[in-house]
Amino acid sequence: MSKIALAGLLPDEITEKLNLDQKFRGLQIFKWIGSGVTEFEQMTNLSKDVRQKLDEQAVLRSSKVSKTLKDPDGTIKLQITLEDGGAVETVLLTDKEGRKTACVSCQVGCGMKCAFCQTGQLGFSRNLSPGEIVEQFLFLEAECGHLDNIVFMGMGEPMLNLPSIRKAIAVLTDERGRNLSARRITLSTSGIISGIYDLADNGPNIRLAVSLTTADEALRSEIMPVNNGNPLSELRKAIDYYAKKSGRRVTLEAALLKGKNTGKDSAERMIAFAKGIDVNINLIPWNPVTTLPFEEPDNSEVRSFVSQLERSGLNVTLRTKRGRKIGGACGQLGKASEN
Repeated sequence: MSKIALAGLLPDEITEKLNLDQKFRGLQIFKWIGSGVTEFEQMTNLSKDVRQKLDEQAVLRSSKVSKTLKDPDGTIKLQITLEDGGAVETVLLTDKEGRKTACVSCQVGCGMKCAFCQTGQLGFSRNLSPGEIVEQFLFLEAECGHLDNIVFMGMGEPMLNLPSIRKAIAVLTDERGRNLSARRITLSTSGIISGIYDLADNGPNIRLAVSLTTADEALRSEIMPVNNGNPLSELRKAIDYYAKKSGRRVTLEAALLKGKNTGKDSAERMIAFAKGIDVNINLIPWNPVTTLPFEEPDNSEVRSFVSQLERSGLNVTLRTKRGRKIGGACGQLGKASEN
């Protein structure tokens, strides 16, 4: 790209990249970007000459929304085309209280190859830049209004793109701009142990979710290849370390697969894994992907699994099925890359 993309830059970087004579101009531009403006002409406290210079040298967004999909349940999915022709998806999630959450992607495709996930079948193309991550949030906010939270649970493995995620978070949480609270940010990993320790030791201090799916070593290695280099015993130690170091309870996520990880033995293994560490359990009945060889569990299967976990004293949440009609549910992202 010949022009400078501004969404992923902090005020001093904007000043430097644009070679601005007056340092405060970078801060003014940064504030405008955080407010969601889409054109330099909207930056009314800048002179006409400065705005013209910006138009010649820079762009507010390097990517563009190519398609907007809306589910009757209120879920919205944006298919976003990147400057190099790559594609990602970002999703608006709304809870029962009306809180709005941006589910953003961090990579084009994903190399983790989780057997039950649409995105995992695409393979990995590249990491997203900080600006491309921030732009997803801004695009969703323009479409849906003020957002309350952001979760790194879209396409890609966040722990394999931590530098870009750290920078995007720094931009979004900067009080001089969008000023999003770090307490409202969650990162979800498939279980990259080194990344969990890195995040614990070097920040930022955000919420952590781990896609556990099963605490059966053999089954997890079968359906989540990440387990081969990140075994459950060591993963549990990393989760415990993060919870203690950050002071935050960690969420263990599990996609429930009919006849695979919902039986009594599976529940007992998960109970044993979670015992003694500060976690809650977030269960997600598998969202169908027609090309994958799994089935959604029936209600009685799910209820039995939930009851067994709850009887052990675990804090369990069963996720509501949302966004399925537009391929916006957990594990369904990636269709933009096929269009």
